[in-house]
Amino acid sequence: MPGLGTTLGRGGATTTQQDLINADAILIVGSSMAEAHPVGFRFVVKARERGALVIHVDPRFSRTSAMADLWAPIRAGSDIAFFGGLIHHVLAHDLAFREYVVAYTNASVLVREDFKSPEDLEGLFSGWNADTRTYDTATWQYDLDESGQARRDPTLRHPRSVYQHLVRHFARYTPEMVERVCGIPRETFLEIARRYADASGPDRTGTICYAVGLTQHSVGAQIVRSAAILQLLLGNIGRPGGGILALRGHASIQGSTDIPTLYDLLPGYLPMPAFGPDTATLSRYIVRHRATAGAWSSFDKYAVSLLTAWYGPTSRGRDFGFGWLPRISGDHSHQGYWLDMADGKMDGLFVMGQNPAVGAPNAALERRALANLKWLVVRDMVEVETATFWKDSPEVRSGETAPDRIGTEVFFFPAAGHAEKAGTFTNTQRLLQWHEKAVDPPGDCKSDAWFMVHLGRRLKARAERDDQPRNDGLRALTWDYPTGGPHDEPAAEAVLREINGWRVDGREQVRGFEELAADGSTACGCWIYAGVYPAAGDNRARERRPSGPYGQGWGYAWPADRRILYNRASARPDGRPWSDAKKLVWWDDRAGEWTGLDTPDCARDARDAAPFIMHADGLGWLWVPTGLKDGPLPAHYEPLESPVLNEVYPQQTNPAADRRDRPDNPYAASPDPDYPHVLTTYRLTEHHTSGAMSRTLSHLAELQPALFCELSPELARATGIAHGDRVRVITARGRIEARAMVTFRMRPLVVHGREVHQIAMPWHFGSSGLVTGDVVNDLIAISEEPNVKIMESKALTCRIERVNDPGV
Repeated sequence: MPGLGTTLGRGGATTTQQDLINADAILIVGSSMAEAHPVGFRFVVKARERGALVIHVDPRFSRTSAMADLWAPIRAGSDIAFFGGLIHHVLAHDLAFREYVVAYTNASVLVREDFKSPEDLEGLFSGWNADTRTYDTATWQYDLDESGQARRDPTLRHPRSVYQHLVRHFARYTPEMVERVCGIPRETFLEIARRYADASGPDRTGTICYAVGLTQHSVGAQIVRSAAILQLLLGNIGRPGGGILALRGHASIQGSTDIPTLYDLLPGYLPMPAFGPDTATLSRYIVRHRATAGAWSSFDKYAVSLLTAWYGPTSRGRDFGFGWLPRISGDHSHQGYWLDMADGKMDGLFVMGQNPAVGAPNAALERRALANLKWLVVRDMVEVETATFWKDSPEVRSGETAPDRIGTEVFFFPAAGHAEKAGTFTNTQRLLQWHEKAVDPPGDCKSDAWFMVHLGRRLKARAERDDQPRNDGLRALTWDYPTGGPHDEPAAEAVLREINGWRVDGREQVRGFEELAADGSTACGCWIYAGVYPAAGDNRARERRPSGPYGQGWGYAWPADRRILYNRASARPDGRPWSDAKKLVWWDDRAGEWTGLDTPDCARDARDAAPFIMHADGLGWLWVPTGLKDGPLPAHYEPLESPVLNEVYPQQTNPAADRRDRPDNPYAASPDPDYPHVLTTYRLTEHHTSGAMSRTLSHLAELQPALFCELSPELARATGIAHGDRVRVITARGRIEARAMVTFRMRPLVVHGREVHQIAMPWHFGSSGLVTGDVVNDLIAISEEPNVKIMESKALTCRIERVNDPGV
């Protein structure tokens, strides 16, 4: 998980949904968990029944808010100010779990003397280069002694300690500042701060749950970082009922980052090489990324085993095939390649399980960009708007273009649904679960695995007929997945066995990533999944016999079936549990090893093992010396479009964020009298993402038959809008129409001393299906957060007006 990665390590949620029942407090921010994650939310309900405090902070009063003990409205895009206020409260009132913080975080580490903070530089960190719009992170590093070790002060009093940097940095995030920036009344905020901070110490823990309401921002990674800082200060990472739960919108979003559809990662969060001397050879690549200690000290084993899985043992003399890997040569993110497409720089595109004509930022730009392609392949269960853009898009209906002016050749392949194929999901809590095939897919529908395996066979056959050196990698690629049955379907278990990994000699399955080697003797498709298939016939993802307190025996949680990451932190430095109430793993003196209720997340035979094994220093990072591109600490910047100026710093927006401002992707000013209101988007229970899977189903279409927007009665009165009116919502990118839902669920906020209104819209509608509607994402700008290139879709500016049409 990108935002949490540089604080706690790379990967997914630190805890499980089942573990929510052990929490004493649950803070849900950036998600309507009850609506978008109803199955997981049942554990929140169970926790509340056991006495847990449930807090919901969100621009809308939703079904989640109705089930919470406390709800606070918040201005979309001000989350760092909110978390900064919570951190300030903890520090100012000395509420941190001090023994945990000193032992397990980098709070005591000293920072270089030449570092300057945003308080010193009008909102910028030291190292900013205005010409390149990037940071040089040299001054963010630790102060090292003569032996190269970081200097530390366990008393936390040294002015250059990370702890004191936090105290100074978050000093301005007072309750009064939170009220002015976020719109949360001071007393409401203080009640949340007091009651959530109470979920700390040896006997108490709290969990933070979030979704894309925190990530889809120009400061998304830093918002999640701020949540992680709070949890580390309270000692809530690695302990029962603690942690951070990243809520995924559907079954395998976690899987698509583990075995990635992300352009800059290889399986298991290995960095994709870029062009340059540091990645010219495998050895240089390994030197660049291998850590001196912790899990990443075995980086070479993970990388070589992956290459061996892909290119086979015969590639050993060819640098294990490292030279055949593609290289990053530019911005290959979703936002980057769609802008390239709009500029005529792409010939073709495969779209599988996505519907960017509805579901992507500035969807109108993306639909127009599709018309610049020579060919487009779409695989889906229904004919989605991306496949039919050439004949029924809003641009065609308006007369802007016509089918005979669009030269893109579209190939639509009908896809099998999840019940029509076997395989695994990897869900919110890093859990691999096997699903059996229930029925054959209808007609010519085929699984994704069928499509990719047979496409790969055709490409390899073509490469065999063309002996140019550029085809060497494709010819060497191992592609021996067995197929069978009437449809020549690939065996999904064979794929999972390769992902798990095996010894090249004899193909004996490895039992875990500790058995991987860097000499080509092991092959592994994704090191964090090693252990899911440890022996012939032993598919642990298929297990459905829960036996442990954290769901053990049901599926397989990577890595090593650990249900709670960093669980070594659940015990004191001497190995004894912090308390019986929060007992998880502990040191067994008699056996001389770690044991407990979960797989220990540390070296089993070392009592003094460090808990945060994804970092070489073994510490949870309150301060990030490396790995982030926009600061070692979170700082509040306004969204790229905002109705107000930044009250916290003179710097208005995240300086490292990329607006991608251009004529077909324009922005409003901040503030802008033409766009005085805040626009945010959200998801309904009854529809799924772009609506392709739900607008074609009669029972779901009937439950939510039309696009609507939520606005407060106060804004409705000011604009002359009545409940049910047809309204027009307008941003700098475009305008759409919807029905008005006038509701007290949306509350006006007092921000910077004036009233600010927010408008909320679900984004599931398009031109296809039983129910249709305008595309909400036509209103959203394409932008790029600097660390993970995500767009800002949860906080923009707009205006709303009644459609004066007597026929409506």
